[in-house]
Order: sequence, then structure tokens, then C-alpha cells
Amino acid sequence: MLKTERILHLKVQRCRTVRAVREHYLREDVSCGSPLCTTCVRDGKLLSEELTHYLVPDCQILQDYQEVLEFPELRGIIFLQTACQSVQFQRGRRQYNRLRSMIRDPRHDCILFPNEFQLHAYLPREEGESAEAWQTRCVYNSCVWYHQHCHGMVPVVMVTEDEEVVKTYSNETAGVYVISFKNYLETFWPDLKSALELYESLRQSRCEREVEGREKNGKEYPEHLPVEVLEAGIKSGRFKRGVLSVNKHRSQLEAFVRLQGFGCKSTDLQSDVLIHGTKSRNRAVHGDVVAVELLPKSEWKGRIGALCENEGDDRAGDSQSEVMPTGRVVGVLQRNWRDYVVTFPTYEETQKQSKNVQKILVTPWDYRIPKIRISTQQASVLQDYRVVVRIDSWESTSLYPNGHFVRVLGRIGDIEAEIAAILVENSISVNPFSEAQLAEMPTNTPDCPWTVEKDEDGRLDLRKTHLVLSIDPVGCEDVDDALSIRALPSGCLELGVHIADVTHFVRPNSYTDMEARARATTYYLADRRYDMLPPILSADLCSLLGGVDRYAVSVMWELDGRTLDIRKVWYGRTIIRSSYKLSYEVAQQLLDGDLEPLNTDPELQPLSEDPSRLEQLLWAVGKLTEVARAVRSQRDLSGALELEGVEVRVQLGEEHSIDDLVPKQPLQVHETIAECMILANHWVAKKICESYPQQALLRLHPPPRQEFFQELKECAQAQGFSIDTRSNKALADSLDKANNPSDPIVNRLLRSMATQAMSNAQYFSTGSYTEEEFYHYGLALDKYTHFTSPIRRYADIVVHRLLLASINKGPNDNLFGNRDLEELCGHINARNRAAQNCQKQSTELFQCMFFKDKDPDSDPRCTCDAIVYAIRTNGLLLFIPRYGIKGAAYLKNTEGLVLSCSEDGCHWTSGSIHRQPDRIIVTEQAGKSTSFCLFDHVTVRIHIQTSRFHSDTIRLEITSNKPHKSPEDQPHVSNSHFVKTDLVREVTQTAMEAQLAELEAAAAQKAEDRHQEYRQTRGISLYTLLEELRDLALLDVSGA
Repeated sequence: MLKTERILHLKVQRCRTVRAVREHYLREDVSCGSPLCTTCVRDGKLLSEELTHYLVPDCQILQDYQEVLEFPELRGIIFLQTACQSVQFQRGRRQYNRLRSMIRDPRHDCILFPNEFQLHAYLPREEGESAEAWQTRCVYNSCVWYHQHCHGMVPVVMVTEDEEVVKTYSNETAGVYVISFKNYLETFWPDLKSALELYESLRQSRCEREVEGREKNGKEYPEHLPVEVLEAGIKSGRFKRGVLSVNKHRSQLEAFVRLQGFGCKSTDLQSDVLIHGTKSRNRAVHGDVVAVELLPKSEWKGRIGALCENEGDDRAGDSQSEVMPTGRVVGVLQRNWRDYVVTFPTYEETQKQSKNVQKILVTPWDYRIPKIRISTQQASVLQDYRVVVRIDSWESTSLYPNGHFVRVLGRIGDIEAEIAAILVENSISVNPFSEAQLAEMPTNTPDCPWTVEKDEDGRLDLRKTHLVLSIDPVGCEDVDDALSIRALPSGCLELGVHIADVTHFVRPNSYTDMEARARATTYYLADRRYDMLPPILSADLCSLLGGVDRYAVSVMWELDGRTLDIRKVWYGRTIIRSSYKLSYEVAQQLLDGDLEPLNTDPELQPLSEDPSRLEQLLWAVGKLTEVARAVRSQRDLSGALELEGVEVRVQLGEEHSIDDLVPKQPLQVHETIAECMILANHWVAKKICESYPQQALLRLHPPPRQEFFQELKECAQAQGFSIDTRSNKALADSLDKANNPSDPIVNRLLRSMATQAMSNAQYFSTGSYTEEEFYHYGLALDKYTHFTSPIRRYADIVVHRLLLASINKGPNDNLFGNRDLEELCGHINARNRAAQNCQKQSTELFQCMFFKDKDPDSDPRCTCDAIVYAIRTNGLLLFIPRYGIKGAAYLKNTEGLVLSCSEDGCHWTSGSIHRQPDRIIVTEQAGKSTSFCLFDHVTVRIHIQTSRFHSDTIRLEITSNKPHKSPEDQPHVSNSHFVKTDLVREVTQTAMEAQLAELEAAAAQKAEDRHQEYRQTRGISLYTLLEELRDLALLDVSGA
């Protein structure tokens, strides 16, 4: 090992630089990563053996054309440390992290070679030598070393854009070729047209940016302040730091910055900062972390309260119209640009845009993103396609950002292209699992079946002692959880929650583990799913299917047979065999005493001839429900919320035809399963937090911001209800009381609005929060985590490893520290939000497809009942129970006409609109008035508004101010849900009364004990003696 020194010039505050000297160690035993090498240790990722050459990009190629190098077809790439560090310092953290992810990804045949630590590959920088020249020498010298180190068995190709470098080094060393990147793609990959097209797009975009920078001097936007000035301003409180969120309904007018970090701790601001207009946005794009400066209070503005053309259901419009803090963006602290789906204009529109047909303004699929200028010669060919582009820059001299073409997704309107657009917009990559990942998987074939090892890891065998069953949606393949319950000889009950032992198959830091960590979750769409784990695990060996042996991680409680209180708990690895795989609907029928499934369900048909087994199953389902009620009643006492969400199931026919849209109906067994899972998650959270107080992965739900409840309070007040939001217990009690017997939809809507007002639950590391912040607001639990779905959530895999380490059933050397765990939690939280958005957008896509081929005027399915749940200045927001759809309906159109309703229907006429807190009044010019109140039922017609540039949207048109009479519009709601709710409330009330009685008795006994200890003695006592002395001391004896 040779010790040298490196001199670095580091940039510090106030634009100063500091000269720093660092020790630099050079070694000969740095692994090369080539399988052809016989001297280096084969540690870590290696290149493939069948490569014809190795590819080494120089610093500039890696900085400017990294996207081309990400093509998996380009193999045998050696990324040098010198080039990677240039990306880190010249292109920023975002591109550098993408590079690191690509190097770690087993699907990409590439490695990182630390050439600056290899004794013979490293070259020191000469005095007076530019950084670019030194980097080029380092890269070329490393190529030569690599070729010689591998004894010339494989040629090395260095690619560059510098023609002088090609002339200097092209013929210097045999076996080492120095050529341009374009020449390399055309020579070695002539059939990879998409890579060459992307290269040309990037090169053209880069050249035009350089030309624009030289030619255009006029400023469209003010320059961003330097980072040093922004950071100093944030610390002093002059600037505020936050994430820019553009209102998708008014993308040209409204954006908001939600404050975060140091800059908002010392401020009295209690709301977001409004950014009004694109000029004040100053080139910041939705999702960027920005610094904002507040405007004088005289310039503050309020939100706009009118519906607009793309009004939807996401807290749009004006819930508060008063003036709010308003500011302007003065700098961007972090760009969060991503891939954007766009659509090209038509040929006629292209001709109007510019005389230079190569420069095209494309319109993003997402309303919140500005138009992007790209250079391409394929505009006429691509005008009917969804296309992916990336933003390269946004100079102050340009009205629009500059970008480049990446790839084509498919034709507009094609189902696969629209699904691909949703995935790209949510930054979801669903590439097939690699050969390296699949090679880690066990086999399970008829010729080589997989079997459990009875004594493996000292597992507890439950196959002969426990009746285990699972209850899941129809057709579910990834069965994470199963339940068991049995009576013990002592008279107690034993409740068991058994979860698939995914960690047995997915080892820490394996290729499968890294891929699962990157995906973080399984993505469920309306017609498909993309698994987090390979199918051999998710749908087979980890899935707790009926009648097969499986590994599990179990939590089992001993419960008091009378009170159902928990006496003790056991955690451990087990072997189980699920006896029954029930659907929710079948389990509910059994719970209700309906034995029809014995005739229709093949799995249950043998029970019709075995009464003892049938009785055992019915007892288990009934007892599980009883235990779940008791568990729920305890949480209700603490303030657990019963919220309402709108979940729509798409019934698909053949070839993606949509037969119907069916809102999910609540069943009693849904809550039974949910309560058992919540109980397991809660107890596991307590266990891992006790064992690892600084590095446990938990899930918190912060209290919502009170201003988000304003619309809920106003709606409830319109029905005569009062909503108390001071605590989760007060909110839960208020929602229970806000019940209109004549219209059950009212309570559902109020609970749905309460759900919309909630903050998002999120994962966190316990070392980064105080224990008071662990509280889960919605579930009313002091500690909570996710343990019960490791097949589809990576967070659960981390929790399994923590739990097994805490009970000495697993290694603890691979657990994440607090800092790494907090970073992982941020990634998982982001992926979960993407999964939720993806599921919601795919459901909306299929809703539009369902109505798109139907005639709104003649098809009865397009006319249905709707309920008013919010009022805007020019229209209403409506909820359609039949389809679970929320949407906007206008009462005033763009021409200024208002909607007048009569017995014959509705029509547009001249008039005016007057909005009140709980209603909106439409007055015709002739004087006739029509009122629409909150929670009124109206008849609407559904039609689809198509768009070339964006997703199709549902539009609602009011056809009558009376309810629709068709019985099909109201979905059938199982009475068992309302019976369940009443039963839970009755159990809760009984438990509350018993608890209050115990508290009163305890208080009375405590008062009696205190009275016995501190009461005054009767007759003469020390107290009376002291009182007499005091009276004597106060006597006036002066006249004696």
C-alpha cells in the first residue's frame, strides 16, 4: 500500500473555497470485477463471461448520456470512480443516485471500478493541468491497465465526445480503442435504434442549450439566488423552505408551498404559502424543493372558489376563501424532475408554434407540469402517440423548460399505452425479474416439489394442533396471513395470527432483497398487479394456500375465556397447514348461518358429510368475530376512528371489456380480519421497539391540521350536526352521532370527508422521533407497525427481521441503523404514495372506459342518483353511490348562463347564482329560484370528456333537482354492516359503563382511605390546642 496526498479545493459558505489536503492510499489488490481475471478476489458483482469487449465511458459521456448507458442491452460497462465522481459533483445528487442504483441493479451488466485507489491505474494530477485533461488521462490509463490486467483476452473500448481525445489516443495502445459514442452505437449496436435515437435527442438538446445561452439575452424570469444565499436566508427566517405543489385544477394560477425544515420552526405561519401565477413560480416545477419569500400582506391573495374545466374530487376549489400568506419563489434547492408522459400537437398546431419544425412544444399528461420544448424530426409521426420525455434545463431566458425525447409508449387511447402512462407518471418500473434474482429462488415443480424441513430453525409445528384458516378476496393468490383460535384446557382461548415467513426465502442484501427494496410494494391496478417478489414466492411458496405446508412467523395470545383480556403473548417461527382458504363473502355467509357455500364451494363440499368438522369451522369463525369485537371495543374507548373510503371494483369480461363498476360493500368479516391484523401489528411494534428503541420501523399517523376539517364541519352543520375535532375520541363520537336515519348516505359521506381531511400515515425510524410522536391517530394506538403483509410490503420484511432478531431467531448483523432506516422509510413512503395514486388513476381510467362507448341520452346506466357533498361558487361537487364516483356539475357555464330546473327537466337560461354556506340558489331572469342544499339528492347524466393530451375525465350534468327513482342506483348495503356497527357500539357502551363504574368505585375507596388517614380527631386535639393559643395571641392586653 502506498500513501500519497490529494489537494482538494472545497466550496464553503459565501462562495469561498478552502484548500484541503487529504490522505490518499493506493493499493494493488483492488478487485477488477472481471470474470476473466485469475488474480483478483471475486467479491461482489462481476461482469458476464461471454462479453466481446468492455465499454468504458469517459466523464463527459457519463454526465451527458447516462440515459443511453441505462439500456440493458449495453453490456460489459465499467464505470470508473473518476467518472462517477464527476457526475456527483457536476450533475448533482439525483443523477448520481440513479447511477448508483444502476450499478447495484443485477439486470444491468456493469460494475464500478475504484481506479483512483489502484496503484497502477491511478495518475496524479500534474501542476497546471486542467481537471478535464487530468480526468481524460485517468480514464485512458485505467483502460490500458484493464486490458493488460486481463492479459489482452478482451478488448477495451473507451467512448468520448472529444475529437482531440480520439485523435490522441486512438492508435496509442493495441487492444484499447478510443472512439466517439455515436460511432460506437452505430458500429457495435446497429440494431438498437432506440439507443441511437435517444443519443441524437440528447445531443441535439445539449447543442441547442449552448446556442440559446449564447444568443438570447432577454430575461423571462428573474435569476435564482445562489444556494449559499438561500441557506443563509432560510436560517435567518427571511426565506421559507418547502415543496411546491401545483393545483392541478388551476395549474396556471395556483400553487402552494408546504413549509418544512428549519425555515418554518420559528414562524407563526399556520398554513401553506400561496404562489399566484407562473411568474411567481419562477421556473419551479411541481415537486421541487424551493425557497420562497413572503410578499407584503397588502399583496396577499386567497384561493379561487369556482369550478374549472378539470375540476375533480381532490379537495379542489375553495374551502376557505379568506386571504392567505402569499409569496414568490426565489430559488430551487432541489430539482425533482422525472420522466413525463407527453403528447405532440397536431400538424396544424405544430405549424403555428414555430417556423423551426424541429422545436416542438409538447403538452404533459399531468396538468401540473408546464409545456416542454423538445427538438425532434419525428413530430408528424408521433402526434398520435403517448411519448416519454425528460426535462434538461429551464433557463431564465426561456418561457418553457427544454427537454429531450426518450421513448414511445403507444397510441393514444390504447389500454396498454394508457396503463404505461400511469406507471411512468408515478415513476413505477415494472421490469421482469432478472436471471440473477430468479436463480436465488427455490424450485417447486411436479418433478421436484418443495417441502418443509420439520426441525428447520427450531420451528414450532402447528399442523396437527391448530385449525388454521385464511379469509381473503375472491381469487387472491398472495395470501399473507392466516388465523387460528382454539380453546385451551385451562378454559382460556388461544388466538393466533400466522404470517408468511418471507425472510426465510429472501436473505438480506440478496438480489431479490435489493429488488424488493427498490419496488417497496406490490402495485395493484384495476385489471392487474405487479408483484414485489417473484411469482414463485408471492403466489406459491410464501402464499398460505389451503392444504399445503408453509413456513410462518406467528404471534399467539392467551386470552381470558370470559373477559377476553390478553394474559400473555408468544412470538416465533412456525410450520402451518391452512385447512381452509375462504373468501370474505363465503366467511360472511357462514357467520350468518347460511350453509349454501357447502354446495357451491368445492373446498367446503366435504364438510356436508362431516358435521364435526363443520361445527369446528363455524365455531372458529364465530369466536374470531367475537374476539375482534372485544379488541375493537378497547380501541373505541381510546378514540379509534371508523372512517369511510370509496373503493370501486371493476368487473372485467373477455379482452378487457368492462361489465360493471361495483363499489365494495362492507362486511362484518372485513372488520374481523382487520382487527386481528391490527392487534398483531400493535404487539409486534411494542416488541421491536422494546428490543431496538433507536432503530425500529414503526408507523405513525399524525393528527390532522384543523383547517382541513372546515368543510366537514360546514357540511355537518347543514344537517344539524356538530363535529368536534379537538381529539380523535371527540371526532369519533361526533361522527357516531351524525346519523340521519332517513338517509344513511349522509353518515358515509361525512366519514369520507373526515378521511379526506386526515394526514397520511407514514413509516419512520424510532431513533428520529420522540416517543410521544409514535402515536397513531386513526387507530388510537401508542405504537403501531406493519407486520402482516410481507409478500406485498417491504416494510413488513424489515419488521420481520427486527422481530426475529429480538427473539433470537434471526441474525441482527444486517439490521438497518437509524440513519439508513430513516432513509429507507422515506423511500417506502414515496413508493406507497405512488402505488395509491396508480391504483386510483387506473380505476378512473376503467370508469371512463365503462361509460365511453355508451350513449348518455339513451343508455339508462348513464343516468343515476347523486348527492351534493360540497358547494362552489359556480357549481356543485357530487357523489354517485351506484358507481362510487365523485365529480363536478356546473350551475353556471362559460357563457354566463345558469341551470334552471323545472318539472320538465333542466335547461340553460339567463340568471344569477347566490352562494350560501349550506346551499346555492339559482335565480332565473324571470324571478324563479331553485335551491341546491348540501346532501340533496339530484339526478345526473354521466358522459366522458375526451382529451388528446390528458386522461379522459367523467363529466356530470344535472338533469333534475329530484332524486333518481331507479332502484339500481342505490347499491345494496348488507344489513350485517349496520348490525355490526350497532353491536360494536353496544359493546363499547357497555364496556365504557363498566369502566366508569370501576373508576367511580376506585375514586370513592380512595377518598375514604384519605379521609381515614387525614380526618380531624374528635374532641381535644393538638389542632384545637393550637387554635386556642392563636386566639390568645391575638387578644389585646395593652389595657390590662
